[in-house]
Amino acid sequence: MRTQITELLGIEYPVIQGGMAWVADEHIAAAVSNAGGLGLIGGASAPGETVREMIRRCRALTDRPFGVNVMLMSPYADEVARVVIEEGVKVVTTGAGMPGAYLPAWKEAGIRVIPVVASVALARMMQKAGADAVVAEGMESGGHIGEATTMTLVPQVADAVSIPVIAAGGIADGRGMAAAFLLGAEGVQLGTRFVASLEANVHQNYKERIVAAKDVDSVVTGTRYGHPIRCIRNQMTRTYLQEEAAGKSFEELEYLTLGSLRKAVQEGDVKNGSVMAGQSAGLIHDIRSCREIMAEMTQQCRTLLAQNAARFSAEV
Repeated sequence: MRTQITELLGIEYPVIQGGMAWVADEHIAAAVSNAGGLGLIGGASAPGETVREMIRRCRALTDRPFGVNVMLMSPYADEVARVVIEEGVKVVTTGAGMPGAYLPAWKEAGIRVIPVVASVALARMMQKAGADAVVAEGMESGGHIGEATTMTLVPQVADAVSIPVIAAGGIADGRGMAAAFLLGAEGVQLGTRFVASLEANVHQNYKERIVAAKDVDSVVTGTRYGHPIRCIRNQMTRTYLQEEAAGKSFEELEYLTLGSLRKAVQEGDVKNGSVMAGQSAGLIHDIRSCREIMAEMTQQCRTLLAQNAARFSAEV
């Protein structure tokens, strides 16, 4: 599947794995890259040397391209920004901030820089700053979200910039991938679908909760103070929403969720932990290898695009 994204990143399929905190380690990154996509190591709030170790372990697991997601709000962002240069990483995605301070050094090092954006204005700013592509992420995604849906955000961003656009949010199969292409995207980014994979270093309870999710099981917390986060409903989200509605302070609400993602991902506490997942969880019904996920999704996408092209051309 040749698109601007496969050419830009040197990958077989225009599919990127999201750089999810506590999930995106070297194992899943290497598995996605070996399957023909672009795996990402999630820098999250890890120190630079920890990220360096993950990069080196990933390189031992794959000879394909992979990247690092740099969370710009991290207290270690400066360290991680330097480490990706020193380790010769070829692709960096960014989130939770503006990467402008790091862009010149990254570009000089030959790194492809792909910020995650939630608005047209931010996409334009990233293009002007020198980004090679952008991930337009709709509110259907898991974790921290914006306000626009993928269906409306992607075509507007594609119209506004000349660099390639990668669609994210609510995509879990070939149908979503085909739709993203028709909206103007050159690739897709998946998070939740790859969490429910054999290679994801995530507690089995977390994976099974995604598989069991229905269309009504997604909920957003934190809107009162402008920090919306999408998770799967559980006791933690119910308590949070009750406290939020009661007018508890942002600090009190933050204390309620302290360590909750680690609790779900590593300890498997899917009742009191934060089970971050997108609305696409309702589309996921099994736990499969990254290679199987990639093969099925890309084949379904090809088939759908071919079938519909034939159908509509025949009607004309």
